[in-house]
Amino acid sequence: MIENEQLTPQLTADGSFTFFSSEFGELFHSHFGAKQEAERKFVEPLQLRKKSKISPLFLLDICYGLGYNTAAALTAIWEVNPNCKIEWIGLEFDQRIPQVTLEYNLLNAYPDYIQEILKELAQNHYLKTELFNANLMIGDARNTIQTVYNSGFKADAIFLDPFSPAHCPQLWTVEFLTLVGQCLKPQGDLATYSCSATARSALIQAGLQIASTSPVGRRTPGTIASFDPRGLPPLSPKEQEHLKTRAAVPYRDPSLSDTAEKIILRRQAEQDTCTLEPTSHWKKRWRSESIL
Repeated sequence: MIENEQLTPQLTADGSFTFFSSEFGELFHSHFGAKQEAERKFVEPLQLRKKSKISPLFLLDICYGLGYNTAAALTAIWEVNPNCKIEWIGLEFDQRIPQVTLEYNLLNAYPDYIQEILKELAQNHYLKTELFNANLMIGDARNTIQTVYNSGFKADAIFLDPFSPAHCPQLWTVEFLTLVGQCLKPQGDLATYSCSATARSALIQAGLQIASTSPVGRRTPGTIASFDPRGLPPLSPKEQEHLKTRAAVPYRDPSLSDTAEKIILRRQAEQDTCTLEPTSHWKKRWRSESIL
């Protein structure tokens, strides 16, 4: 995060607010709405209301950011099962983000007790109550995920919410997502907003099965991933073919320490020498089919 970056709330279509990152050139959430994105890209696909029967329930929030995903998750779980015990870990690079979120009171749509929990996490990065044991880990997620893995933490649900693969390739590599997958229970689920072929290919190479989630505010879906394929609907023929194009060449970061530029150049070199179909051919073929 740029040290002197100004974080100014920006209104989204559902009435909730997000920030714009000048470092990554993106909003933290879609224009459609931060609150609805948290609910429909993460809470619903991960079936957290159903999972609330599990106690303790283990949650891993990667790229915690403003805290919407965790706020929506805790609200949904405790509405269904007020006695559900939750073990939670959040990973965040810039501790200012959750702090500034609270300064602007951006999470006021959630119950007061949820806001108090997130306030404690933003200020102290740790909270332990009768129902909630939480640790917000600050630093490069490529390092903190190794700490999570080494601790033996296994999640029932993982929120994967970095900036887009094109702008933050470090957190979409085969190596990083393999570590993320190793922090997932055999019956657990991972959800992300992205349906990019490079992200999906990396998830598959990490050993996960994937399916699409419903689009939210855009034509493209998100992705749900699990080691257990039961209950996952098959990808469409169009999506399956997309994973056989050059767009599906994944990002790689063998040392888990390379710069974004180096990771991007490595992928470009692999694309230039691979025998996969050019993505432009796939786009043209499916554009022609949509016209017929």
